[in-house]
Amino acid sequence: MRRRIRPEAGRSVRVDYTEPVPGKMVPTMKGPIYKSLYVQVLVGIAIGVLFGFLSPENAAAMKPLGDGFIKLVKMLIAPIVFTTVVVGIAHMGEMKHVGRIGLRALVYFEVVSTVALVIGLVVVTLLEPGSGVGFDPATADASAVSSYTSASQHLSTVDFLLNVIPDTVVGAFARGEVLQVLLFAVLFGLALLQMGARVQPLVHVIQLASDGLFAVVGMVMYLAPIGAFGAMAFTVGRYGIVSLISLGKLMIGVYITCAFFVFVVLGAIAAAAGFNIFKFLRYIAEEILIVLGTSSSESALPRLMAKLEHLGCAKPVVGLVVPTGYSFNLDGTSIYMTMAAVFVAQASSVDLTLSQELGILGVLLLTSKGAAAVTGSGFVTLAATLAAFPAIPVAGLTLLLGVDRFMSEARAITNLIGNAVATMVIAKWDGALNLERATAILDGRDPDEAGRTSPVVVDGPGTAALAGDAAPAGH
Repeated sequence: MRRRIRPEAGRSVRVDYTEPVPGKMVPTMKGPIYKSLYVQVLVGIAIGVLFGFLSPENAAAMKPLGDGFIKLVKMLIAPIVFTTVVVGIAHMGEMKHVGRIGLRALVYFEVVSTVALVIGLVVVTLLEPGSGVGFDPATADASAVSSYTSASQHLSTVDFLLNVIPDTVVGAFARGEVLQVLLFAVLFGLALLQMGARVQPLVHVIQLASDGLFAVVGMVMYLAPIGAFGAMAFTVGRYGIVSLISLGKLMIGVYITCAFFVFVVLGAIAAAAGFNIFKFLRYIAEEILIVLGTSSSESALPRLMAKLEHLGCAKPVVGLVVPTGYSFNLDGTSIYMTMAAVFVAQASSVDLTLSQELGILGVLLLTSKGAAAVTGSGFVTLAATLAAFPAIPVAGLTLLLGVDRFMSEARAITNLIGNAVATMVIAKWDGALNLERATAILDGRDPDEAGRTSPVVVDGPGTAALAGDAAPAGH
């Protein structure tokens, strides 16, 4: 049974981690290798690539398999975010702790995403992947990107902020608007926190609903190999190898830059927080493969949240940081944005001054934050950025249409890893991470022994309750 600890105001407490929550699947590598989701997804991706090369037309018709899997996962994201956040906040000690976690998350997001933008700008300036392309805007098919450029006219900071407020609560859930659901969940959780003990039965019901939703995630994940196969077969069959070769230098640059960011930048951040980035990546390897196969970081969001809880992160930290990060901490997208914008300028033989490059960086600091709220977000954000610099032809986006899908894997995986690391760091920063439990799991040792013998010491009543709710919740 889990020990519930209600601390007195202003005192540090010790929180024990005990058995996993029933109904939430704890990660395990036991059993035959063919039963491992990691292996199944990898096989699905490999078969999809092979099918795409051998029969491009038939492979392109496999798109509904990938789309169907992503839709199954997306239908669960809003209720999982709602139940996780409400339960977590309802178990806090004071309202101020919600604001503290949110503020720390936003500070971290802004700093790290800015670093990603700068790295992308430096690499594309040194690599010059667009040099020699000789793109002529007059010969481009502007209609191919018209839907993105028209949408960019409506992309503003004010519109983005107003879009966070739903017209109706039901509408936010119906459309799957994560930030809108998150806003309502925070308000509802704060209301339950303020009402105290008399609403605990309701909180318990919501907790049971959360357990049920994660059980559904486990059922849906049986289809992950099929979804990965369909998405990868469509990508290879539809766009082919020719588009890869024509813009290979840009693609290689994006992949190398994302790898550098993950292993060097995020690796250093992880080390400072007390965990090893390579062991952490091995722990979330299944989620990385799902994202690789589907090109969507959202496809792994529910499993990622469950795994981070299992690792020792407090439930409210996971519930607040992960969904918010999907709009404000898109590290992979930030890298791609700067590289793609400067690439279009290079391909169009436009020599950018240092002030113009810094200007692009400044615009992207704003436009990239709203990227996740817009369909076709990458191109919409790029169009909005290029529109601020008349010297760079917006029609140059047509150069990227053929290879954007192949680069989306790098973006999505980097976004996923960035948000996972952010959650660990912010939980550690807030004193809501059982680091010894996390270390034991990442080392492949028994987490229960580490959890029982090494309780977390956390400061303040709210954070203590946070940690108390971070009992293992695997996938």
